Amino acid sequence: MKTTENKISENPTKGIKISGAEAVIRCLLAEGVDLIYGYPGGAIMPIYDELYKFQEELQHVLTRHEQGATHAAQGFARTSGKVGVAMATSGPGATNLVTGIADAQIDSTPMVCITGQVGSHLLGSDAFQETDIIGISTPVTKWNCQITKASEIPSVMAKAFYIARSGRPGPVLIDITKDAQFDTFDFSYEKCTGIRSYKPVPEIDPAAIAEAAEAINNAKKPFIIWGQGVILGNAEQEFKDFVEKSGIPAAWTILGLSALPTAHPLNVGMVGMHGNYGPNMLTNECDLLIAIGMRFDDRVTGDLSTYAKQAKVIHFEIDPSEINKNVKADIPVMGSCKDSLATILSLIRKNTHEKWISRFDDFMKIEVEKVIDKDLNPTKEGLTMGEAIMAINKHTKGDAVIVTDVGQHQMVACRYAEFVRSKSNVTSGGLGTMGFALPAALGAKMGAPEREVVAVIGDGGYQMTIQELGTIFQTQTAVKIVVLNNDFLGMVRQWQQLFFEKRYASTEMVNPNFVAIAKGYNLEAKKVDKREDLDAAVAEMIASEKPYFLEICVEKEANVFPMIPTGASVSEIRLN
Repeated sequence: MKTTENKISENPTKGIKISGAEAVIRCLLAEGVDLIYGYPGGAIMPIYDELYKFQEELQHVLTRHEQGATHAAQGFARTSGKVGVAMATSGPGATNLVTGIADAQIDSTPMVCITGQVGSHLLGSDAFQETDIIGISTPVTKWNCQITKASEIPSVMAKAFYIARSGRPGPVLIDITKDAQFDTFDFSYEKCTGIRSYKPVPEIDPAAIAEAAEAINNAKKPFIIWGQGVILGNAEQEFKDFVEKSGIPAAWTILGLSALPTAHPLNVGMVGMHGNYGPNMLTNECDLLIAIGMRFDDRVTGDLSTYAKQAKVIHFEIDPSEINKNVKADIPVMGSCKDSLATILSLIRKNTHEKWISRFDDFMKIEVEKVIDKDLNPTKEGLTMGEAIMAINKHTKGDAVIVTDVGQHQMVACRYAEFVRSKSNVTSGGLGTMGFALPAALGAKMGAPEREVVAVIGDGGYQMTIQELGTIFQTQTAVKIVVLNNDFLGMVRQWQQLFFEKRYASTEMVNPNFVAIAKGYNLEAKKVDKREDLDAAVAEMIASEKPYFLEICVEKEANVFPMIPTGASVSEIRLN
């Protein structure tokens, strides 16, 4: 694939009339886009016709479903740090994008989606494949816009990319009527560098920094919880410097995972519903809670009326709407956390909190005995999900990108996967989208082709987007696909067992021959159901230079612990 630099300057167009469809392609090239995911159809056919002429500069990946295009664009954005791009036609093509757009919105993933629309003279007439995608997508986009005139395309496209990538990133949707794609105009393009009344990054308040530093220096039991804001802000080094100088134990939300290496001595694990015992319990013992680039999601806080009431709260945040939304911040520190952490570093004292950290160690010993040993060194015959994740760790040495779907396998992977560098954990966090992992892994591999990418998926979510095996086969993208098969919708079944007296309503799966399906797409494939075969099978998968499918049959009715029941306090975390 060739680079896109200077394609516009090689073919000057200023003062020359071009179609709106060609303008869309030239705008994408001007923004440095060289890869898009999509699915053609009638209302976007003019853009696809122009795309055909630029295929040397702009690669298009034909997914098997429009939802797959958005998830692939998300995976690409999460590993590359660039804006992901997805395209679809009007009507059902556009509505099929909505789940991925909503997922990107709540997980702050930069994405631009382009949809075709019926001719402007047909708008509002219930024409064939007409849908009000602007109205539908308004609640789940950072911004959206409908274009009815070709001349609007350059300015709207420039604004879309600026909004998608600036400040707290998110998805943008542009809907372009068919006549706007055909009409011609004098094309010129200028990147957007600012929008009146839109301030994506708040200015740092020196007084807030000074107040936060004083609180940190005086705290006896400080505790850091970090989220994806550290990764989105490219603040990994500043964050590491802050943690090490302050000596404060730090725990992560699932989207923050990998910003600090798993093995770092001050990384004390995961908070939240299936997080580690110590970080959850000690949230309600710390005297200072320092939240960095996280939004106090309900899965992290549990019962808000009992959450960290004894602690003073410092909240480092780029989005003003998150301040005091769920948890009151005593000291809000607005701005990019990269800049904020760099600024505060000189004001905090070098410190250690050995006695306080030993409390986390004590809780970890209890968790190892009651939970982790059973997950990783089981005495039962059946394989555990934890064993599968540890085998992947062994053969990737913690340097793979792990892409997960939603459910038990996701929580087990987040708990036990080992990471040595950032942008290594790609999952659907806020929306919890089953079907996310397979197409997202395709995009993640294309976003970081030099890295090993392993999709870890449950048998339920896998079948929601299983058709994307066709995209993987056609592109020959070397994604490694691991399905942890327990013949159940495992997380729902766990809740039914614990809270609904084992009434397993519509959660048992009668699954197909997954290996045969993978082989039908000409992928290398294998099935493992015995412990003695697991290591060799994972080794063979990782060694392969081609896409590979591995089904690992695990215990049918195993549960994921620790667990905080819905609505309970973080202190009410259960170990069994």
